[in-house]
Amino acid sequence: MTTNLLDFDLDALAAFCEQLGEKRFRATQLFRWIHQRGATDFDQMTDLAKSLRSKLAGSAQVKGLKVLSRHDSFDGTVKWLFDVGAGDVIETVFIPESDRGTLCISSQAGCAVGCRFCSTGHQGFSRNLSTAEIIAQLWFAEHFLRAHLGRSERVISNVVMMGMGEPLQNYAQLLPALRIMLDDHAYGLSRRRVTVSTSGVVPMIDRLGQDCPVALAVSLHAPEDALRDNLVPLNRKYPIAELLQACARYQAFAPRDFITFEYCMLDGVNDQPEHARQLVALMRQHAVDGLACKFNLIPFNPFPASGLTRSPVPQVLAFAKVLLDAGMVTTVRKTRGDDIDAACGQLAGDVQDRTGVQERMASQRQGMLAGIRVVLAPESPA
Repeated sequence: MTTNLLDFDLDALAAFCEQLGEKRFRATQLFRWIHQRGATDFDQMTDLAKSLRSKLAGSAQVKGLKVLSRHDSFDGTVKWLFDVGAGDVIETVFIPESDRGTLCISSQAGCAVGCRFCSTGHQGFSRNLSTAEIIAQLWFAEHFLRAHLGRSERVISNVVMMGMGEPLQNYAQLLPALRIMLDDHAYGLSRRRVTVSTSGVVPMIDRLGQDCPVALAVSLHAPEDALRDNLVPLNRKYPIAELLQACARYQAFAPRDFITFEYCMLDGVNDQPEHARQLVALMRQHAVDGLACKFNLIPFNPFPASGLTRSPVPQVLAFAKVLLDAGMVTTVRKTRGDDIDAACGQLAGDVQDRTGVQERMASQRQGMLAGIRVVLAPESPA
């Protein structure tokens, strides 16, 4: 069985080459051919000794993912559907901007967290992706886009681990992939331009801060535990206070001077002015621990199984104003790729549901949402 070299960061590739009787500098050369040039044929790697190329041909391969489909949005967003075997697929999205190109990468086939507003969560969890399957998304997209756009320079300047899955629940495979993204012999991305998004796996936030601190985005979505318990079930294990304390600890190692908090705006659920005021009080309480924050308000992308609707624009702006008036850095995310279902929370693909999550969530949803709205009714504007 041949080894897929996309599985290896530079240290692991050097160890592999040593097993073949080769020195470390050969691993560096090989690493550059794979990631900087997108080469898959060892015979193309002309500065490697023929003896090494022969050894690699018999023991290794550079194997990407099978592309099932590509969808191009009118706004330039591109979404790929990749086959990862056994009936599982993942989705990867490229979002071009005037000053950067961002790739949204998946870390799992499906997701076990089950956030109520996320289409991927409603599909259930199938399995973790390997390091090769994570990095293959960047490897393919970068070299495809260079050829497609007729560019020789780097196209992808930012990577966000915000696709399908909870990255920190696949930490062992995520960590080498992050190191490959950051390595100057591979993609050379800045730590500030690689973002891991998490729903709040507290112990792994601490580990990431020690092992490979990159930008951190936290899916918050509620200012207090009772509401967040329903929207983000992981909150029952790691409640908001514990989560924000972990964020404050991470801040000491983070490449940015703030932690981004994602907040999906759900009509009548978490979008009232009182919720915004609660957020302000919450962040001020944890500012004494050294936590600095930036809020990213995300328009909800409805899908039929959710039973939820998008907050009206005036409601989102009123919510943002409360935060801004309190001195909180706040942005409203511009939706991209809506016409190809590439927007946040819509990456679902065709994941096999092996957990029965759709049935369980459907039975819980109506009672959960009714309960939330009853609680909110006195707080809604007259």
